[in-house]
Amino acid sequence: MALHKTGLFFLFTLLLHTCFAQGSSNAKNERPLVYVDKKGVLRYTADNKEAAFFGTNYTVPFAYGYRSHHVPGVDIKKAMEQDVYHFARLGLDAFRVHIWDTEIADTAGNLLENEHLALFDYLVYLLEQRNIKIAITPIAFWGNGYPEKDEHTPGFAYKYGKKQSLVNEAAIQAQANYLQQLLKHVNPYTNRTYTADRNIILLEINNEPFHSGPREKVTEYVNRMAAAVRSAGWKKPVFYNISESPDYAGMVAKANVDGFSFQWYPTGLVANHTLQGNYLPNVDQYRVPFADSLPQLATKARMVYEFDAGDMLQSNMYPAMARSFRAAGFQWATQFAYDPMTTAYANTEYQTHYLNLAYTPAKAISLLIAGKAFRNLPRLQQYEAYPKDSSFGSFRTSYRNNMSEMNTAAEFYYSGSTLTQPLNAAALKHIAGVGSSPLVQYSGKGAYFIDQLAEGVWRLEVMPDAVTVNDPFGKASLQKEVTRIVWNTQQMTIHLPGTGGDFNLTPLNTGNTFKATASNGSVAIRPGTYLLTAAGKNTNATAAAALMANAASTNANVTLQEFVAPAGVNNTPLVIHAPYKEVTAGKAFTITANATGVEAADKVTLYINRFYGEYKTISMQRTSATDYSAEVPAELVTPGLLNYTIVVQKGDSNWYTFPGNISGYPFAWDNYNDEKWNTYVATPGSELELFNATTDRHIFPYPSWSEEGKVTDFTAGNTSGSLAYSIFNKALPAKQPVTAWQLYTGDKLAPRVSELNGFHNISLRAKSAFDKPMQVKLILITRDADAYGATVTVNNNWQDFVIPVSSFKKEAMVLMPRPYPSFQHLWFSSNSNQPLQLSEVEKVEVVLPQQPEGTGITVQSIRLFQ
Repeated sequence: MALHKTGLFFLFTLLLHTCFAQGSSNAKNERPLVYVDKKGVLRYTADNKEAAFFGTNYTVPFAYGYRSHHVPGVDIKKAMEQDVYHFARLGLDAFRVHIWDTEIADTAGNLLENEHLALFDYLVYLLEQRNIKIAITPIAFWGNGYPEKDEHTPGFAYKYGKKQSLVNEAAIQAQANYLQQLLKHVNPYTNRTYTADRNIILLEINNEPFHSGPREKVTEYVNRMAAAVRSAGWKKPVFYNISESPDYAGMVAKANVDGFSFQWYPTGLVANHTLQGNYLPNVDQYRVPFADSLPQLATKARMVYEFDAGDMLQSNMYPAMARSFRAAGFQWATQFAYDPMTTAYANTEYQTHYLNLAYTPAKAISLLIAGKAFRNLPRLQQYEAYPKDSSFGSFRTSYRNNMSEMNTAAEFYYSGSTLTQPLNAAALKHIAGVGSSPLVQYSGKGAYFIDQLAEGVWRLEVMPDAVTVNDPFGKASLQKEVTRIVWNTQQMTIHLPGTGGDFNLTPLNTGNTFKATASNGSVAIRPGTYLLTAAGKNTNATAAAALMANAASTNANVTLQEFVAPAGVNNTPLVIHAPYKEVTAGKAFTITANATGVEAADKVTLYINRFYGEYKTISMQRTSATDYSAEVPAELVTPGLLNYTIVVQKGDSNWYTFPGNISGYPFAWDNYNDEKWNTYVATPGSELELFNATTDRHIFPYPSWSEEGKVTDFTAGNTSGSLAYSIFNKALPAKQPVTAWQLYTGDKLAPRVSELNGFHNISLRAKSAFDKPMQVKLILITRDADAYGATVTVNNNWQDFVIPVSSFKKEAMVLMPRPYPSFQHLWFSSNSNQPLQLSEVEKVEVVLPQQPEGTGITVQSIRLFQ
């Protein structure tokens, strides 16, 4: 039943007052919101209870974030309003940013009242309106260019650089001057200085300092900066980074600060492609190596200023990281970095990070779940090793299902489709998810939120579909779309307490005119915000007090009418498909594709043939608004090569052929497009290649990056046109105890899974990088992170080393990409007793123990055979 406009306005006004009142009332209380007690615990000043804050970094007022918003000419303030709404929608209560001092200060540290500072002031104001607490890192040291070239900026950081800024006296004086001026700056939107603003609760002096020089000077520098902060009247906690320069940790620990800051990038950074495989072992534990050796840590609070599982789209990592943070004693954690909605279609903000509610809905919901875990799990509680720590309290993570989950009496959240039954469906107040659950069946690819306002009255918010069209972690450009937003009408079936099966949907957000009535719980729906009411419910008479009470609950910092989502930018047909490299002969297999710009009435057809053979036409079935599939019959899957295209036909005259996205009738005499997808059909029992240096490029080495002494290269193999992968490490064992590399192979094994029990041997074609024998361990890693290894000795001549599969025994694996900071665990060993099953293998790892004179190996191929 429709809500009268006057009633809606009244409720909307009440909710606004309820949600946003706290920000203004805080100004009346001059005491800091939190303090650090003598045992290093961050506590609320009002009642001495432990505090915990979880959120994100966000950089739009500065550097590339600022410049990129000028490209499409958007209103930056409006864009920030929209992004901060999504922060609130995800239940975040913490924000942190390293302020680009190089843009708002001169070489002497004098504050510059410019647009960057004005936009940051406005962002601070917006965050306070949503009750999101703020930690500022006033000094970044960075230039403002990345991913572009640095501009010539006026700041001291541009003049001195990071390393000199920590030891040069003029630079140190400039930093002290800048800190004092920044903290005394009056924000015109709040009419408070940063020092007096209770919503700004923490300060981390600088971002990732790289210390050098005399050790005692480090303590002196930190103390001078802390004194400068406090001289501005700052009485709130002051933190300093202890993890970026671990060799100087002892000197940092002696400094007069209230806490120490850490970061975590457990899957490395900048892989230049999406990581595949199980990386939950990489987040099994956060190691604080100074905990025993530095007694000062026992009296200091701990924060994680930045964290992320870089280059990953999986939605299972954030809650596991939150669990490990709490076990290590952290009370503040902020992901780096949330992508602005304006540029998230291209993921140019930071290529290796990708998080946005609209564009990465599953990851965003997993961040919501992680926040709940971080704020609710006991600090310092320990957990068993993976996989036993996959369920913890009310939370669960799953690699196999690519999802995370929270299930309590009042709240039920899931980042992917789940069969889990709600703990108490009748008592639920809040639901959020992607995909389907026992309560909601939904084939869309966007997130949705369902919040109870009163008995039989719910607020439903549905985001549009997000479809990946390019690898979001590949080379970035504003000209390259990586995720497409599609506004589809979808079917949603909802079973909520008190609503029955014939509820009504009334649009709430501005411009939304889509109304509907459900039948047996099923209803067609468009993206937007709706009032969902039980049939016969008189919403005009709904108690405003009940609505207001729920506005103060878990997802309180949003109002009834709010809705933010990007427009669909392109409705031209687009088909995205990744072909199997190889399949088994005589076995039918399924070809799936994502399609946008394709309506239910359009025809999508698979044209497939054997090399030089006649084409077979297979109609692709629409399984959702963006998903299509077709089964290739077994009689067509004979040894050799399959070629195929997918054709979209709209009406009688519009044809689009993929790959290539070629318009026009695909069989016209003058259609010269010859692009096709290819899949090899293997003769049953033929060799299965796990690694081929000629074609495989996504290799992770350890040592990683460009550590001194490490050399990796693709060299000539021992057959014409072939390549071999070589890794050589001259470092001493004490510095780098092992040399290794790893490759994901699950995509090669899965299409031939029916044959795997028949493979009994592995061939390693390799040679030593020295004129002497070299021991090498070949490790197979399963989807559950069980590792099995076998050792062979290679010499300086090319040779095929045959290793029986039966000889592989339980083994520890090297975590790659190498987790950062580098003091995190390098090895992981599962306590499972499961025997090796080739059908479970998804990674291969080559490991060499480091030797004083150096270690090296060159590998051309790794193959399974009978």
